[in-house]
Amino acid sequence: MPVRRTAVAPSRPNSSAPLEGIWRFSAHPECTGREPIISTMSDVEAIKRAAAERARKMGLSYVGALLPKEAHALMQAGAKLVDVRTKPELVYVGKIPGSITLEWQTYPGNRPNSEFLDELGAVASKDVPLMFICRSGARSDGAAQAATQAGWRECYNVLEGFEGDKDANQHRNSVGGWRKAGLPWVQS
Repeated sequence: MPVRRTAVAPSRPNSSAPLEGIWRFSAHPECTGREPIISTMSDVEAIKRAAAERARKMGLSYVGALLPKEAHALMQAGAKLVDVRTKPELVYVGKIPGSITLEWQTYPGNRPNSEFLDELGAVASKDVPLMFICRSGARSDGAAQAATQAGWRECYNVLEGFEGDKDANQHRNSVGGWRKAGLPWVQS
C-alpha cells in the first residue's frame, strides 16, 4: 500500500522561488496544480521501510519491493530506475523518462543478457539505490537479485512493473503498473 503524504508544500509565487520538497506535475485535466510527492527525508525513509517490510514478507533477497508511485518518488529523490525490458518493448510500448535502459533478456529469443552486470556497472555505482522495472515485475525481480548478489547495496524491484498484471480479459494496463498509476512515460 502506498505511503500517504499529508504535508502541504508552500506555494511558489514566481518561478525563481526555491523548490521545497519534490513535486509532481500532472497534465490530467482535473488536477489544479502541484502535489508534493516527498516533502521530507522521513517520507523517503517511510517508503524504504514499507518496501523492506514487503520484501521480508515475500522472502526476497534484495532490500525492498516498491509500488510504482513509491518508485517514482524515490526516483525523484535520487534513486536510479533501471528498466530491464527489451528494446522493442521500449519503442512500441513506452519508456520512462530518466530511466536507465538495460536489457535483462535480449531480443529476439529472450536469452539472458550475459553483459547485464557489466553494463549496469558502467552506468551505476554500487552505493546508489537501484530500482528495477520490467513489464510486470518478473524479469526485474531477477535483475534485482543478480545486482544484489554482485554487490549493489540497495536494490529494489518495482512490483506491478510498467504494464501491470493481466485483467480478466487477458489485457494489461488496467490492473496495476506504472502506466495505470498515471506516472510519466513516453512512446516513440
